[in-house]
Amino acid sequence: MLNKRQEMIFNYIKQSGSVSREQIQDAVSQMFDKSSKVTILRDLDVLIAEGLIAKTGTTRAALYGVSAQSKLLDDIDIEAYFANDERKIANNHFNFDIMNHLSNLLTPKEKQEYAVLNEQYLTNKAQMSPTILRKEFERLTIELAWKSSKIEGNTYTLLDTERLLKENVSASGKTKEETQMIINHKTALDYITENPSVYKELTVRKIEELHRLLVQDLGVSYGVRKTLVGIVGTDYKPLDNEFQIKEALEQLVKLVNNTENPLEKALITVLMISYIQPFEDGNKRTSRILGNALLLANDYCPLSYRSVDEVEYKKGIILFYEQNNASYFKKLFLEQYKQAVKKYFE
Repeated sequence: MLNKRQEMIFNYIKQSGSVSREQIQDAVSQMFDKSSKVTILRDLDVLIAEGLIAKTGTTRAALYGVSAQSKLLDDIDIEAYFANDERKIANNHFNFDIMNHLSNLLTPKEKQEYAVLNEQYLTNKAQMSPTILRKEFERLTIELAWKSSKIEGNTYTLLDTERLLKENVSASGKTKEETQMIINHKTALDYITENPSVYKELTVRKIEELHRLLVQDLGVSYGVRKTLVGIVGTDYKPLDNEFQIKEALEQLVKLVNNTENPLEKALITVLMISYIQPFEDGNKRTSRILGNALLLANDYCPLSYRSVDEVEYKKGIILFYEQNNASYFKKLFLEQYKQAVKKYFE
């Protein structure tokens, strides 16, 4: 835990950008009793050890700025950020370095809280009969197929989706593509539910296989894309080189496999598949179902995203694209996890 002086130093650096030790010491002296150079350096070492700031340069030329890890989870006023269509993007091209900072997305307190919540899920699930458990997963599948498709602009209602998946009756006035998108979600969700151990260890091939299930019969090419794609609502441009895309996927696989906490695995995956955009279409669908595959493989409750607002979901993703900031999407993701445990397996 930071003391008041250290908090003041961190906030000063956040507001000022890159600053020298002398500038920091002058700012501190205006609010606290005069602090020595040694004291300030000790405080800066604490902030560096906490991952809040980073030091560049050496000796007298050293400058201190907010670390990439700190920026990743720094709270941002989401309404104010999206109030301006001419947003200043931190990096409008893919940032490979972000993967070096996608660790400890959850605090120790959060990890403990959600581990306890997951124990509730496991206990409740163990007490259910096979028939009831099957119906719970069927309900989650219908609601996730509906919501995940709706996020992509599909106009099927929840009741339309239920009828399609239970009775194989297509909704009137809907396109074949909308109907197929819903069906593909069920195919992919059935696969990961019936074969959870497959995703205990992630590979690029497994990501591609899941994508194939989600876009079959939709006129979408399989495998890593070879051309540039644009994203509605942002000037962020993903990688356009097939070999770099494959490199990014390989780095992601290594990162996920080396991450211990299942919720962090899933959160990283949902964000990064969306960020890499490895396929010509179906990226966010793949990210959501792949995140659930990782949760199921590690005995964690899958998400349906039923109550998430589609616009807010997209804001969380775009904020990560433009600022490499995961704070808002993390909030939405954890809220959906809580609701999944309470809604489906009580």
